[in-house]
Amino acid sequence: MSMTDPVADLFIRIMNALRRGHSTVMIPASKLKQHVLAVLKDEGFIRDFGPATLHGHPAIQVTLRYIPGRQPKPVIEVIRRISKPGKRVYVDVASIPRVRGGLGVAILSTSKGVMTDRQARRHRMGGEVLCHVW
Repeated sequence: MSMTDPVADLFIRIMNALRRGHSTVMIPASKLKQHVLAVLKDEGFIRDFGPATLHGHPAIQVTLRYIPGRQPKPVIEVIRRISKPGKRVYVDVASIPRVRGGLGVAILSTSKGVMTDRQARRHRMGGEVLCHVW
């Protein structure tokens, strides 16, 4: 079965695993997903990710991150998909959104690769807004 939106599938799998309290989640591999996960790791939303195999196919094992306490709370509260296959959302550098007043992160796909909203502003370039994370 083909997947219409693999990036949305990545976000749904992460959010479902966080809601169930899992420490890791397996995701079918792709280069775009690896780049998005690298941004999430650099921003401290996930602990780590690495290559794995799922039913004989390449996959990515993502180690999730929680805030310690009596009842551990996920670091990621929400991942909201912005640009979708049916409606792509592109922004220039002046229109890059600030998520939660700078407390969240917008992940953009630019001509220089996948990066955060802050990095895109620093490089003075716009692109496709993939998602907002907080």
